[in-house]
Amino acid sequence: TDAPVDDVVDVLVTVLGIEDRRGSIDAGTGLLGELPELDSLAVVELAVALEERFGIVIDDDDFTGEIFDTVGSLAAFIDAKTRGA
Repeated sequence: TDAPVDDVVDVLVTVLGIEDRRGSIDAGTGLLGELPELDSLAVVELAVALEERFGIVIDDDDFTGEIFDTVGSLAAFIDAKTRGA
C-alpha cells in the first residue's frame, strides 16, 4: 500500500499552518509553485517533519520538482523510501 496520502497531507498542513484548507488538499494538489506557503524554507521543514513521521531519510538530491510536484508524487516517493527502494 502507498504511504497514505492522508498522512502526508496531515504533515503538510501542520508544517505550513494551513489546517483550515485540509479538506481541499488531496493527491492531485500541486506543491512547489502551487502552494504559496511552500517556500524553500518550508520545504526543508516539511522534509524534516516527513523524516520524523515516516522514519526515513530524504537526501539533498531528492529535492526535485518531480518529487515535490503534487501531494501524490510526494506520497509515492515516501512510500518507496519506507520500502527501502
